Amino acid sequence: MKKYLKKYTVIVTGLMLVSISLVTSCKKGLDYTDTKDINSGNVWNDPVMIKAFLTDIYGKSMPEWSFDGNNSDEATNQVKDMGDFQRGIFGVTNNQVNIDYSNIDKCNTLLDHLAATPASVLDPKLNAQFAAEAKFWRAWAYWGMVSQMGGMPLILHQQNILDLQSLKVPRSKTSVCMAQIIKDLDDAAAALPANYTGNDFGRITSIAALGLKGRILLWYASPLFNPGNDAARWQSAYAATKAAVTAADANGYGLYSNYKDIWYTPNNEMIMVNQYYFPDRYYDFSYIRPAYHKNQPIWSLLTAYPKRDGSPMQADKDQLSDPSYNAQFLKDFYTNRDERFYATVFCGGTPYPTPDILPGQTGKTSLWFAWSSYTTTSKINIASLVTPGVNSVFGELGTIGFLDRKGLDTLVTQSNIAHGIAGAKSYWVPMRYAELLMNYGECANEIGNSNEALNVLYKVRARAKINAGSGSYGITATGQTDIRMAYIKERQVEFAFENMRFPDLRRWRRYDILNNQGARHGLVIVLKPGQSLPLPSDNIRTDPAVRAKFSAVYFDNLDGDPAFTFNLTLNHWFFPLKPSQISLEPENLPQNNEWGGTFDPLQ
Repeated sequence: MKKYLKKYTVIVTGLMLVSISLVTSCKKGLDYTDTKDINSGNVWNDPVMIKAFLTDIYGKSMPEWSFDGNNSDEATNQVKDMGDFQRGIFGVTNNQVNIDYSNIDKCNTLLDHLAATPASVLDPKLNAQFAAEAKFWRAWAYWGMVSQMGGMPLILHQQNILDLQSLKVPRSKTSVCMAQIIKDLDDAAAALPANYTGNDFGRITSIAALGLKGRILLWYASPLFNPGNDAARWQSAYAATKAAVTAADANGYGLYSNYKDIWYTPNNEMIMVNQYYFPDRYYDFSYIRPAYHKNQPIWSLLTAYPKRDGSPMQADKDQLSDPSYNAQFLKDFYTNRDERFYATVFCGGTPYPTPDILPGQTGKTSLWFAWSSYTTTSKINIASLVTPGVNSVFGELGTIGFLDRKGLDTLVTQSNIAHGIAGAKSYWVPMRYAELLMNYGECANEIGNSNEALNVLYKVRARAKINAGSGSYGITATGQTDIRMAYIKERQVEFAFENMRFPDLRRWRRYDILNNQGARHGLVIVLKPGQSLPLPSDNIRTDPAVRAKFSAVYFDNLDGDPAFTFNLTLNHWFFPLKPSQISLEPENLPQNNEWGGTFDPLQ
């Protein structure tokens, strides 16, 4: 996709000129061909322009890097930034979910024109490929709305804006939308190759179409859409997810051996990938570097990662006052975790993984986020922050000591971020093989195939370098209910900061997992009384003597305010339609029944 990314902006601008050229009258004798203007004929009679139109759809559809840890129990960005929805302050008027047909309209336009494009203009094989890709993205866009609000008006062809009556399309049932979404994905999977190389790497493949079909049918079988637990839906989801894994296996996909490097180089785990590279479209990661501190991991995520033997991290906040327990906790916390922890979480007191920490610094020295004193009050009280070589960052920026480092470009400096980073490169992977595998395993458990479900968990943990032990990699679950909980926990750590946690909790209708936590809790590292300050060269992970200078302290409410706690509604699982959008077509856009309307998203 790289070589085409610059072209789609021309198409967007050019198509805006079409309507102008259509209404401009020309006198006889003055007609001429303006080769500088882009009109419909120029687009649909040129294979390069057709491909550029499709690339525009890619550019507006492909998910980008996600920094959404603040939406769930993964992270915080700053004090008192918990969302209203998470706090239970939510209604029709402050809903941010929209009905959006912009990409669907583009897909329909492309599909209609491709159907009329002769072989003399576009090779039939390319025509079929482009149509399949457009169907994938149409299914993606429809599912984006259906998963949030239920059935939507089903529009499958370009609309005539001059025929007002044809624009009045009522909401279709969720089941009808689902049938069309699955049909589009089946069509896409049948027409697309399983792999692309070279400049086409990153295009949608048959494996991506099968993976999305499996993901969607998993959702449709889950409690959100299937509160009655219809077994037939789980069977359909199981068949689809297993087919996606089987096809992926047969075409060279699999779990990439090094979890940390999934986001740094093209590899066999990538099913969908959004490429960032300099200078066309790079991502500087400034939001999660020390200057901004987004996605700061909180207690629930920090303690979710198992130990190397697969057993749960012993994290009893009530025993941290015991010096011997505290010392063992710190040792296990820093030195005895599964590899996904170190690939996802940066811990203060260890070398920051980029060439510098803040502008003007050189060399990979430890970045210290720790407290020289600590007071348990209603809010964080910092007397002195221990940050050798760096000023008191917490007082200015609200750092609690841990940062997101997943996929961080480790080759660029902070000072270059503001000047366009030469060579900046990364890969956001909105669908990877591990998800296909875990979707299949979850479905296997729900139809009673426990051994299949457990084998998936073993594979995922083996890649994380967890010790096999007796062969169960620390997994002790046996029955369906326990295995279900094992999947909830494993997905939390496997997909941390990948825009999975909150959607998963909604899919499972398990907001209670958040609500039961109350406030967002934190872990802070405090220098013991009488201990000397650490040096930039000290490393709390590798040096026991350095670690012995500190204690782990549990902080109950990072927001410092009892009004900021998880209090998500358990009565609303689908989002409402916006009144401003309903008012445009009140007869065709009934409100969801959870919000006082007549439309049932479960039908």
